[in-house]
Amino acid sequence: MKKIAFQGELGAYSHLACIEAASDHNPVACRTFESAMEQVNASECHLAMIPIENSVAGRVADIHYLLGGYDLKIYSEHFQEINHQLMVKPGASLDTIKNVRSHSMAIGQCHAAIKKYNLDVIIMADTAGSAKFISEQGTMEDSAIASTLAADTYGLDIVDTNIQDMKNNTTRFLIMSKELQQERNENLSYLTSCIFEVKSVPSALYKALGGFATNGVNLTKLESFIVDGDFNKAQFYIDLDGHVEDQSVKGALEELSFYTEKLKVLGVYPKHSYRNN
Repeated sequence: MKKIAFQGELGAYSHLACIEAASDHNPVACRTFESAMEQVNASECHLAMIPIENSVAGRVADIHYLLGGYDLKIYSEHFQEINHQLMVKPGASLDTIKNVRSHSMAIGQCHAAIKKYNLDVIIMADTAGSAKFISEQGTMEDSAIASTLAADTYGLDIVDTNIQDMKNNTTRFLIMSKELQQERNENLSYLTSCIFEVKSVPSALYKALGGFATNGVNLTKLESFIVDGDFNKAQFYIDLDGHVEDQSVKGALEELSFYTEKLKVLGVYPKHSYRNN
């Protein structure tokens, strides 16, 4: 069976995304994002499920740097709804718990429930790892915030459901591949993702982006990030509407190349149906 790598313990939201987006692949848990991408780079796995941004917390740290550091391409995107559950060991209840464990991001997204139950916070490496910890070492005073899948995986009881403060909590994932690329379907709308570094000359970024305006190409995302700790070498990640075979996109990328030191197309892939919601 084909495999898809993800970062985190079994039961993580990335694991859930793998099940929903690639049910014909066997999920493989990895300790880091780097190791998940290495699994694909070494042909040990066919795909990698990599979170890039969350509608509440923003972009995932260091991901843009990693995307440019591997010879992998974006095969598709996936949007995963994040529903946090409060879970305990069998036998524990809302009356017995005194603390809650989870990833800092999940803790930050569940302030109201934590305050409601007057719980002391213990920060852990990830959500599913928190569920695994209390299933193996927890007491009646321990609880965790994680997914329904984590509760099922580690035999925990859910004592409060969907406790996230904001209900439109969604994470966007990029599904990375070493060799697989999708054939163009004229009935679908596409995104093209790139990373570039502009030349160190006046107005380089202004002129580089001007090509998208003159060619009528819509940018849906533009983010900068620092490379190698050098504040003079900012790189930029962009998502743009269109396929690299479109004349307008070709023209925009050609103009962009005039003002860049580096330009890497990370992938060309269909827009997910979630974007139509």
